[in-house]
Amino acid sequence: MSPVLPSTIPFTLMMLLLLLTAKVLGEIFERFKQPAMIGEVLAGIILGPSVLSIVEPSQELIVISDLGILMLVINAGMEIDVEEIRNTIRGKRIWIALLTFLIPLFSGLFIGFSFGFDYTLTLFLGLCIAITALPISIRILMDLGKLKTEIGQHIISAAIFNDIVALLILGVIIDFNENSRDLKDFIFSTGKTLIQVFGFLILLFITYKLFKYVTRKVAIISPKIEQFLRFLKGKESLFAMMVIFILVFASLSEYLGLHFIVGAFFGTILIPRSIFTRKDYSGLKQTTSTITMGFLAPIFFAYMGISFQMKAITNFPLLFTIILVAFVSKFTGGYLGGRLAGIERAKAVAIGIGLNARGIMELVIASIALQQGFIDIAVFSILVVMALVTTLVTPVMLQAWFRWKNP
Repeated sequence: MSPVLPSTIPFTLMMLLLLLTAKVLGEIFERFKQPAMIGEVLAGIILGPSVLSIVEPSQELIVISDLGILMLVINAGMEIDVEEIRNTIRGKRIWIALLTFLIPLFSGLFIGFSFGFDYTLTLFLGLCIAITALPISIRILMDLGKLKTEIGQHIISAAIFNDIVALLILGVIIDFNENSRDLKDFIFSTGKTLIQVFGFLILLFITYKLFKYVTRKVAIISPKIEQFLRFLKGKESLFAMMVIFILVFASLSEYLGLHFIVGAFFGTILIPRSIFTRKDYSGLKQTTSTITMGFLAPIFFAYMGISFQMKAITNFPLLFTIILVAFVSKFTGGYLGGRLAGIERAKAVAIGIGLNARGIMELVIASIALQQGFIDIAVFSILVVMALVTTLVTPVMLQAWFRWKNP
């Protein structure tokens, strides 16, 4: 990981520079129908050691970045409903979800073993190539006005599956002892963590069943919640209650040896939307989005840019291989999965293109891997470039396809 150095400028000034530059560049990229995330990462690259060296990695930035990771995961989880998860594995649609994850995953593993990486680094590489960033996919489809189309729904369903499975695998490998990396220790650690994951899944299932029972009593529960909120005098009490509930699951996942974002993500998904009024839940989403996208996320992505080191990228064959394989494997998975699901060729091509945006979730996983010492700064920098390239190319190619086919 990048060394944490004392900052040469006051912390508040550093935050001002980061946030201002990130929002300005993010706005520019949004004007060109590109995710703001790309501009925010570039802000960190420009202000960081790679270009101007104005801002250095610091402990304070790490803390804020961790909060950014938490809020990004909550923000993504609020876009997912439990019923949507079930829809991703119904009928032939399961082929799209499976192949768009497994083909890129095994392609990443093949790259790792081909370049002589250890097991843990290889798994992280496969995971970063396999994931699709659900928030980025939603934003791209919304910008194109295609979110509610058949193609849009297939892309979103597969992205949901990709994110969930990726976070479960993250929970398995994050508990691996970095000082014991031979195959025997890896198998033992993986088996132990799988038991922990299984226990966590049982807890999720019990909570889901409990909430399902509660939602049947929605006519009784909703007025009680409204009455309780009116009783409370504090501001944003409903948001605080939601965050407390999510932090309980985040704490439980950490207690079981998993990363806190695993619990935070699933805790968010489990929150039953039906017990809230539409206005209350819309307010929750708005508050979460404001805090995340207005402040914490730009700082997180800028910090990714600061951590990025251009000079660390010396293995250009690895860089080009990862970018090429990332795109081709995800496209292949989407196309083959679409065909096996009975979708016509042209639409299967669109699905393969649309699932290539990695962006937010890939950078979150890469950041965790760097913090935990599972990958070095060279691999991290390559993964940042891969995230930026695939996220840049996807909306351009998808827009070109829609213009061509105009379905």
